[in-house]
Amino acid sequence: MRILDPAIKKVWTIKGAIAWIFLLPVTATVDVILLFSDNDTFLPGLWTGLLLMICFVWLLTIPRLRYRYWRYELREEDLYAVRGIWNRVQTTVPLRRIQHLDVAQDLIEENYNIARLVVHTAGTRSTDVVVPGIPYEEAVHLRDTVREFITNYMD
Repeated sequence: MRILDPAIKKVWTIKGAIAWIFLLPVTATVDVILLFSDNDTFLPGLWTGLLLMICFVWLLTIPRLRYRYWRYELREEDLYAVRGIWNRVQTTVPLRRIQHLDVAQDLIEENYNIARLVVHTAGTRSTDVVVPGIPYEEAVHLRDTVREFITNYMD
């Protein structure tokens, strides 16, 4: 089984920090409102401090755990992926069921030269399988290998 590029931990940390930043103004507003209220038991900065502690712990642990439990493998007739920290998910995508493939990058992933292989399959539910954290050149090679299999299978 192949592991993801270690740079994905940094990417997930940055994306997580961006998501947590949106909660900071909310908790700061609650703290300011409670500061000027008649509540005598309130500790100034409690909610903002609590959020910052949770955010800090989250950003130190979750990206590393996600990385630890993500594996994938291109086998002879399918793409196999295993992921999940608390809930392990094993996904098998038969190559003959693939409709099309994308190699995707956002700005953060591009900065670290990693990409996501997005596999669109035939079906009605959960038809996209995404394998993140693949070096860009490897993702392109993986896409081309699967495309070649599909082309040969259709002939």
